[in-house]
This record gives sequence, C-alpha cells and structure tokens, in this order.
Amino acid sequence: MVDLAYVLAGFFVGIVVGLTGVGGGSLMTPILIFFFGVKPYMAVGTDLLFAAVTKMGGTLSFARQRIVPWRVVGSLSVGSIPASLLTLAALHWIGPANPQVQSLMTHSLGVALLLTAAAMFYKTLRGQQLPAAHSAADPGHTTQARHWSLPVLLGALIGVLVTLTSVGAGAIGVSVLLLLYPLLPLPRIVAADIAYAVPLTLVAGLGHASMGSVDWPLLAKLLAGSLPGIWLGARLMHRTPERLVRAILSLLLAWAGTKLVLI
Repeated sequence: MVDLAYVLAGFFVGIVVGLTGVGGGSLMTPILIFFFGVKPYMAVGTDLLFAAVTKMGGTLSFARQRIVPWRVVGSLSVGSIPASLLTLAALHWIGPANPQVQSLMTHSLGVALLLTAAAMFYKTLRGQQLPAAHSAADPGHTTQARHWSLPVLLGALIGVLVTLTSVGAGAIGVSVLLLLYPLLPLPRIVAADIAYAVPLTLVAGLGHASMGSVDWPLLAKLLAGSLPGIWLGARLMHRTPERLVRAILSLLLAWAGTKLVLI
C-alpha cells in the first residue's frame, strides 16, 4: 500500500505540473516530508532528480518547437551551476544529515515555499498579460537582460536555493525571468525556466546522490506515477480553470511553507 501511495503522490504532482507548468519541486518535497516522514535531506535529493527527469521531457518538447532562448539559459547557468557545486561541497564537508544542516534545509525550504506561493498568487491575480510569441525567431534585444550581471547573480541565488531545498526553479524562476527580460514573450520565458532547471537539478541531484541523499527505489515509484500524470494534466489544461488551480496551489504552498518555518 505504501508503494502505491508513492505512485499516487507522483501522479498527483504530475497532473499539477501538466496543468500549470509549475509545482513539481514545490509540492513533492513537502509531500515527502509531511505525509511520508522522509528526512528533509533525503526528500530534497530524491526530488532534485525527480525534477531533472520530468523537466527534461518538457525541454525536449520546447526545443522541437524552437522556442528555447538558449542565450538566457546559458546566462542563468553560468551563475547557478557553480553556485550549486559550491553548495554541494559545503554539504559534503559538513554532512547532509547534520542536525544544523537539517534545520537549515527545513527553514530554507519553508522560505522558498512562501516565496513560490507569493509569486504564484501574484501571477494568478495579474493573469497572462504578456504578448505571445509570434515566431521562432529570437531577436537579440528580447534576450538582452537589464544588465549582464543580473542573470548570473540571480542564477547563483537560485542555484543555492535549489540545491538546499529543491525549490526555486519554478514559479520563482519565472518571476525572476519576467523581471530580467521584460521583452521576452511568455512562452519563451516558460521554456527558458524549464530548460535551465534541467542541468541545475541534474547537477544538484547527482551531487546529493554522491552523498547518499537519494532514495532510488522511491524515485522510481514517484516517476512511475508522475510521467502519466504530466501526460494527463497537459491534455486537461484547456478544460481546467488554471487560475483557480494556481490559487489553490499557492495557498497549499503557503501553508506548507509556514509550517516548515515554524518547526
């Protein structure tokens, strides 16, 4: 029954990701901690590889449509990958099961969930007011950040946050991209957010795996549920009130974040 519960949890998260494009790391890690009693460091490590696999499929789909702004992905990765490696080195030196590290992960996860909830709720209230992409062409000015250093610095911040908590590359990443690249159409923003999350979560996940912080059988069960869930969610997207789903999801994340911060 426990195995089936893991598969169903993966299926639920997969549907939410398929419906909204976000929620994988934000939902899976607190579900593993609160409902299955998984240790925070093990939940984070397992969820990072879970996110890498699920977002890889989305990146391939966007790449086939030629809407991934690779210049943006590269700028963010220049900051996020080294930051992730430095964070992993610190975790390896201190030990992921260290009580102080566990406390840092738990509270950082709570803050990340609260930020994600706020970003998602803001987007829900604001609605989709950005122009759609009219072609696969990528004019240089749309991928020009307000300043060259900002994507690197914010990418580094997200890299640390994702490596510690497995959260941050979804709704927070989209919000950062909207601020940095105001002329970039929304479909390309989403494509960039998913594409740069793949190498980041893969590097962070493999780093956690090297420290024994990944439960491989658990990961397989979660993926067995999430992959069909994403497929179903993507097909239900146009029949579901997305703003309502996002509003409910933001409230759930705020609740989970508050509980983690107060632990």
